[in-house]
Amino acid sequence: MTEIEKLYEAILNGDHKAAVSLTQQALSEGADPADLIGRSMIPAMGEAGKRFECEEYFVPELLLAARAMKGALELLRPLLAERGAQPAGRVVIGTVKGDLHDIGKNLVASMLEGGGFEVIDLGADVSPEKFVEAVKNTKAHIVCLSALLTVTMPSMRAIIEAIRQAGIRDRVKILVGGAPVTAQFARDIGADGYGENANTAVALARQIMGTQSSS
Repeated sequence: MTEIEKLYEAILNGDHKAAVSLTQQALSEGADPADLIGRSMIPAMGEAGKRFECEEYFVPELLLAARAMKGALELLRPLLAERGAQPAGRVVIGTVKGDLHDIGKNLVASMLEGGGFEVIDLGADVSPEKFVEAVKNTKAHIVCLSALLTVTMPSMRAIIEAIRQAGIRDRVKILVGGAPVTAQFARDIGADGYGENANTAVALARQIMGTQSSS
């Protein structure tokens, strides 16, 4: 088994220690950081997402895979920055104001990172003003809004309206998700997309960036 394959397996199995160790070893042997991401990390997180959709994996397994991936990615980020490597896209993510639930949001953030995106995580209970500020400061391509409570869903509409009033709505695509959120609700509030789960969110983000790149 090659180092690429070993790293893939370590991430897929949620083995944080092995993922970090294998990444360090691969780098010491002259491996290309972009190669490690493209051939090990992104495929591993993609497979973890597929297993989640097929109910072979559940949230704990996905979180472990994400943790292993992030451990490896931390070693690669400085090297990629030195090269001036560009991420797949820049995403601002947060759980909306009044909602403190962040497990689902954290999972989406980790999956996006595993998919090659730069993620600016604003945390939970995030106000519309903070989202607007983050979009302006980071020049984000995508905003991801999460809500787990029915009573906090209106905050998504308020955030979209705040982004519109700030004059930056045309700069970003807005994706929404969370247990009570539906595709119809996403359309009703003017969002650009709805992610049923973390894997869907990553696929939508890739689709958006692909469309922007070709336009």
